[in-house]
Amino acid sequence: MGLRELLAGLFSGDREDEAEKLIQDFQTKLGYRFKNESFLLEALTHRSYVRTVDHNTRSNERLEFLGDSVLGMVIAEHLLLSNPKFDEGDLTKCKALLVNEAALAGVAMESGLNRFILLSPDEERTGGRERNSIMSDAVEAVIGAIFLDGGLNPARDFIRRILIIRENEILNDVSQRNFKGELLEYLQARGGGPPHYEVLSEEGPDHNKTFTIAVYTNGEMTGTGTGSTKKEAEQQAAAVALERLGGATGDED
Repeated sequence: MGLRELLAGLFSGDREDEAEKLIQDFQTKLGYRFKNESFLLEALTHRSYVRTVDHNTRSNERLEFLGDSVLGMVIAEHLLLSNPKFDEGDLTKCKALLVNEAALAGVAMESGLNRFILLSPDEERTGGRERNSIMSDAVEAVIGAIFLDGGLNPARDFIRRILIIRENEILNDVSQRNFKGELLEYLQARGGGPPHYEVLSEEGPDHNKTFTIAVYTNGEMTGTGTGSTKKEAEQQAAAVALERLGGATGDED
């Protein structure tokens, strides 16, 4: 079954026209037509959906792995060439902001990609289509799919259209800051050791977990955070720790 037939099958009756419009709009925003649609199908298949269908269906986790590497390389290349005065630390900070979960989830929402992710009914009911981790993983998987289908140049063009074009907006968004990285730098600048993160609790079913994580600096708990992913909870904990320690939690000079 091709992409069109599968997605149209998610709609019924008088919603078929809506499905057709969604597919057309998505392909226009994607800016790429797959020679092998199975790559895109795999990129849009969340692991929760795999459990509801036959065992031959593959989730997007492998393509996410590939897309993450392609994305990182393209963004690193772009930043290096466009910022000749940046040192390694500046480049690393900008790259982390551009490829983080929230930035990629924003891309998925803006492009409408999240509307096409194949989810299980349970994941759908619990808001998976708007969950940052799921949306960002799908973006990376689509990048991996484009790379396999068309090579590096189409993948680079796609990343430019969906992400690099929003570079200034993302880099100037304080909410996208990498608090874990800032906390590490803050401690290192003062001769301290690296922070240590510990999971305090893990609650809820597999498709809708809530993590509570503590961060320890110099042997003391200095912050806690909660989130639907460990990464999100760690970021919150690091932000709390920075505020308590007097680190740069506002705009940096």
